[in-house]
Amino acid sequence: MSRSRYGDLGVDVHKSGIEAFKEAVSGLYEHAFCDIHPEPGMPGYGFVHHSDGAGSKPVQNYLNWKETGDIEAFRGVAQDTLAMNIGDSFAVGVPVSGSFVDYVAINGLHVPKKDVLEILAEEWKELFDMMNDYGINIRFAGGETADLPDQLKTFDVSGAIYARYRLDSVITGDDVRPGDVIIGIESGGQAIYERKPAGAIMSNGLTLARHCLMKPEFGEKYPEIREPGKEYYGPFSPTDRVDDIEGTVGEELTRPTRIFAPVFKGIIETFGDAVHGIVFNTGGGHTKCLRVGRGIHYVKDNLPEPPAIFGLIQEHGNVPWREMYIDFNMGTGAEIYADPAASSEITEYVKEDFCIEASRIGECRRARGKNKVRLETAHGNFNYR
Repeated sequence: MSRSRYGDLGVDVHKSGIEAFKEAVSGLYEHAFCDIHPEPGMPGYGFVHHSDGAGSKPVQNYLNWKETGDIEAFRGVAQDTLAMNIGDSFAVGVPVSGSFVDYVAINGLHVPKKDVLEILAEEWKELFDMMNDYGINIRFAGGETADLPDQLKTFDVSGAIYARYRLDSVITGDDVRPGDVIIGIESGGQAIYERKPAGAIMSNGLTLARHCLMKPEFGEKYPEIREPGKEYYGPFSPTDRVDDIEGTVGEELTRPTRIFAPVFKGIIETFGDAVHGIVFNTGGGHTKCLRVGRGIHYVKDNLPEPPAIFGLIQEHGNVPWREMYIDFNMGTGAEIYADPAASSEITEYVKEDFCIEASRIGECRRARGKNKVRLETAHGNFNYR
């Protein structure tokens, strides 16, 4: 496997090695976005049990706080953690019930533990109240806080979601077919249900983004955010402003990940069988769709221009554009694969009902053998398998 700018920092975007778990954790539907397992003692029902976290994004939240003294710099981490779990689980359908638990690991020698926990608790209450307003039956069931000063330099927030589905309503991925339209839904901007704008970057690629944008001096000033041999090499401070980005560079990197559950739920319930597949573009970026469906050539030939933050990362990280579309979502947070007859209505529905930009970004064609992806962009054409 060829090296990448991300790989040089110790992050494997391809997650090689996880194939070791394939036989142990195989689900009911091979081509679904998430593994779905039969619910014991409940014929006709299945469940997703998924865990994820905010990644290295909290390190940037921490740096923003250290440089500004504003405790609000930690706000958004709870949403990142919930979004990364609930986005995956709703990509296979609308669960009939579910629960979420959190895990907060913290080094209280560096991080103001009490203040951070208060912000996390407030955020989670607001988020679950919002989802309740949209009829999303996922409960917050508490979690665990661990003080780990010997093991952790700053703090980490992760969580796990359990969601139960009727199997006859699951989006298995098997219905994705040649001729389907690919609808892209933006990752950034402010949806009608969001209290502040979501971040285009979401919660993937932050290790690369931080290192190529933040100045080397911060690794020396705050050794708790630095891994020896993996130096920061950027030109910016968290408080710097640049053209085409609203707010500071630090704020842009830590805007919260959009919770797509209300959008996915609305699309599924409104358009039913016209929706053949859903993908949440997290780790793997525009190649995430390779895991959904079979024998599909995903041709994305009408992609929007990426938001400015990605151009900044590409320029200062000297990252090849081909790699950028793997490491990042490039402004397209989710994709819907739908019957062409319903595609225009779905696009307008997302815009009008949620105030989120959406557009046709491509189509599904037939592939011989395994799935593949073609991107036709202003920065070049790229093929992935």
